Amino acid sequence: MDSPEGPQCLHHWLELTVRDEQPTKLCGRTSPGLIVTNSNMVKLEYHIDDEGQSNGWSLDYSTHRVKCPSPGSVAKGRVTPNLSEYLFRDYIYVRCDQGYKLMMNGREMESFSSICQSNGQWHRPLPECHIIDCGEPDPLLNGGVAFLSGFQNQYLSVIQYRCNEPFYSLLGDANVNFTCDADRKWRSTHEVIDSPRCLPVCGQPTNHINVYQRIFGGQDAPDNTIPWQVLLIVSGGRGGGMVIGDRWIMTAAHSLVERGVAVSNESVRIFMGLNEIKALRKSPLFAASIHVHPEYNNTNNVDYNNDIALIKLEDTLTFNSSVMPVCLPEPGATYDTGVMGLVSGFGVTNEYNRRILTNQLKYVYLPVVDQQTCRDSISLVRRRRNNIPDLTDNMFCAGLPEGGKDSCQGDAGGPFTLTKDGRQWAAGIVSWGVECGGKGTYGVYTRVANYLNWIKKTMQEN
Repeated sequence: MDSPEGPQCLHHWLELTVRDEQPTKLCGRTSPGLIVTNSNMVKLEYHIDDEGQSNGWSLDYSTHRVKCPSPGSVAKGRVTPNLSEYLFRDYIYVRCDQGYKLMMNGREMESFSSICQSNGQWHRPLPECHIIDCGEPDPLLNGGVAFLSGFQNQYLSVIQYRCNEPFYSLLGDANVNFTCDADRKWRSTHEVIDSPRCLPVCGQPTNHINVYQRIFGGQDAPDNTIPWQVLLIVSGGRGGGMVIGDRWIMTAAHSLVERGVAVSNESVRIFMGLNEIKALRKSPLFAASIHVHPEYNNTNNVDYNNDIALIKLEDTLTFNSSVMPVCLPEPGATYDTGVMGLVSGFGVTNEYNRRILTNQLKYVYLPVVDQQTCRDSISLVRRRRNNIPDLTDNMFCAGLPEGGKDSCQGDAGGPFTLTKDGRQWAAGIVSWGVECGGKGTYGVYTRVANYLNWIKKTMQEN
């Protein structure tokens, strides 16, 4: 300040007044430098004594911060902070409600903020909040999905998985609903089930044999009554089997072993789904692997112990009325004497007192025979014939003492089923016998319940 009176400011001075503070006098030759007022209002007054012609002067300075307009609102979202006015350099943020996403110009944004600029405009416009969607639900093999509520896979839509009944049922037999969650995943409303699975229904054909009618001495099987029945052609020879899974066939080991060695996959043809041989043989299936029980050893055809084998198919089966699996035995399954079982096959049958290889699937109901009774019958046969196999605890017998109805050559490997709670289960595999339907002799079957662990282990490991 170029005032000759110096710092005493006796005659001339500049007075600076800031709101809410004491005035400051400035005079002399030294500049006060930059003065920080922290205010948008400043008053400058120049004071002089009475000697001159001027009375001094006064200046008032004031500034104001730039304001931006209220940003407005966002449907299904929130703008923060919510202020009465928005000034230069203020920020706003937008968050969407749960289940919605930030979108601008057709693109999704992870977050949004905008700043009030010096020109009084926000540096970018508000985004929109769009409802999220979970995408198409995962398809369900052998089942489907139905929408119960919601639209186009959007947030809080509810779907229900269903299996193709009556051939498949959901694991746990429960209807499983899934809801589109805020994290864009379909979430189960069921505590246990994360992803649904359709399991094959076993032992429940869509068509039933209604009466115990009077395979050897049997009747033609109606369509779709024994949908697990399999015809095997092994190196040109005929045998039977049964479907136990969507890639698994169970049969007799002796149908798949020649000279002590398992046959090749290529020598096996598998047929199913029809009851008439000619039509059936038009659509063969092929073996991916053959699994003979490791303790089967029957080089001389007199040891049928452990007469059981599994075939894994190259392709997965889709079950329907004509192809369904039979149930495996439950642990501790019983074979009660006199209980009627169903035997079926494409083997030798008796027509007009002639034994011929049938062209039609046959069936017969036969009772389970007491084990000791069967042993005694085999002992009687041994008195007149050599090379009769032993009856072990891994076998059981079925048939009538008077004969006339039995399984026979070509039926080997086929099913002997018992019924429990409306489901048919594989109690036996046609294994061996002395005479087809002979008086005082019985058919001998592999006792499948004894091999449950081996069956499950083989299927799991392969």
